[in-house]
Amino acid sequence: MQRILIIHGPNLNLLGKRPSELYGSLSLEEINKKIKRYAEENEIFVEIVQSNSESEIINIIQEAENKYDGIIINPAGYTHTSVAIRDSIEAVNLPVVEVHMSNILAREEFRQKSLTAPVCKGLISGFGYESYLLAIDYFLKRRKEL
Repeated sequence: MQRILIIHGPNLNLLGKRPSELYGSLSLEEINKKIKRYAEENEIFVEIVQSNSESEIINIIQEAENKYDGIIINPAGYTHTSVAIRDSIEAVNLPVVEVHMSNILAREEFRQKSLTAPVCKGLISGFGYESYLLAIDYFLKRRKEL
């Protein structure tokens, strides 16, 4: 069974309280339930973590290499600022898909540049919680090709 690590970055623990026009009305717990259900239906094991700490996210990425077949990450605010998270993604020998619930290209100018996406397999943005499900679909397709 494929094993995928999902990392939610800073402030995503506040989903349900943040502007619903950008992030929807679901809480992170509700989104995680939808992700787990979708993964189980597709015979993929997911572990889901959330951290507001850049250093903790880096440690999680570094420790993932021998435990998981890939990573889905929403670096949230660190998308635009963290060279260190970018470097950790680049250093691990795992496919990584970056996701965002909002369309970062339709946001403020400073949010339109991702430092992390260039070292990822791809970027999925703007589909709410379904961005995570679309990333799982990437791993499903990849599994079929192996």
